Amino acid sequence: MTVIGGAPATGTTGTTGTRTPGPSAALLADLAVRALGQEARLSPKPGLADRRGRGAHDDMDLPLLLASAQALRPTFRSVAEVAERTAAGIERRDELGRLGRAGEAAMLRVTRGVNTHRGALWTLGLLVAGAVGAADEREAARRAARLAALPDRHLPVRAPSHGELARRRYGVRGARGEAEAAFPHVVEVALPRLRRAGAAGVAEEVARLDALLEVMSLLDDTCVLHRGGPEGLRVVRSGAARVLAEGGAGTVRGHAALLELDERCVARRLSPGGSADLLAAALFLDMVPWPEHVARAERKVVTCKR
Repeated sequence: MTVIGGAPATGTTGTTGTRTPGPSAALLADLAVRALGQEARLSPKPGLADRRGRGAHDDMDLPLLLASAQALRPTFRSVAEVAERTAAGIERRDELGRLGRAGEAAMLRVTRGVNTHRGALWTLGLLVAGAVGAADEREAARRAARLAALPDRHLPVRAPSHGELARRRYGVRGARGEAEAAFPHVVEVALPRLRRAGAAGVAEEVARLDALLEVMSLLDDTCVLHRGGPEGLRVVRSGAARVLAEGGAGTVRGHAALLELDERCVARRLSPGGSADLLAAALFLDMVPWPEHVARAERKVVTCKR
């Protein structure tokens, strides 16, 4: 068994018959933080803080988002280490819940109480744990879904989040439902869009914006529902769909539609934060050196040499 970063690594069997090692806990943490940074810097994002400014927010900007992401690095690493050393089940779920609450407290200390990445911590924390020992992104999402479905037996009693209130009021899936369904908007929507764009040579920033917009056009985003109700959600979903129908963020007409949507979101104080979290998750999954992908590349090399 190969050891990476001081912990046993798992993976798939390569062309030589040896195990292709999975990513280390340190690498998974680095990639999670990098994904959050890439999402934060992406511009122009409708209603969201980015390189241009605060979007529909009064209390957060790009430097705060980047500081928040860095504050979560130790949590992501601890999550991966727990997943490496514990069996899947309720005890792992309890430990991950404890780490998540500690990570949220560390984030809030850095942000002075501003909720920058609570949803992203939930989503990426589950996927980081799911990635340990997984052959590819689909297996990681399924593992994360099984964790999400388990109760956190030590969850303290506290007021429900805005997203949870919106989920209950409007009867939508929300972040928890997305996780329990194995992140369909990540694995079936954003990630394939990113990869198709990459294969077609589309500029990275355009590919990421279009992936975000496709999620926005489909997701019942509880961040939007909390601020704008069903009408606000209609504005976001239809506006994102229009940008894509005009050719996406990389075209003149699509870019104009994107800026128009941004203006409408800012005017209505609509921030599609749930969609942004799922984009960050897709960016994370796209960067992980999955053992199955590595083994597949090795097989292609051997075939080409024959």
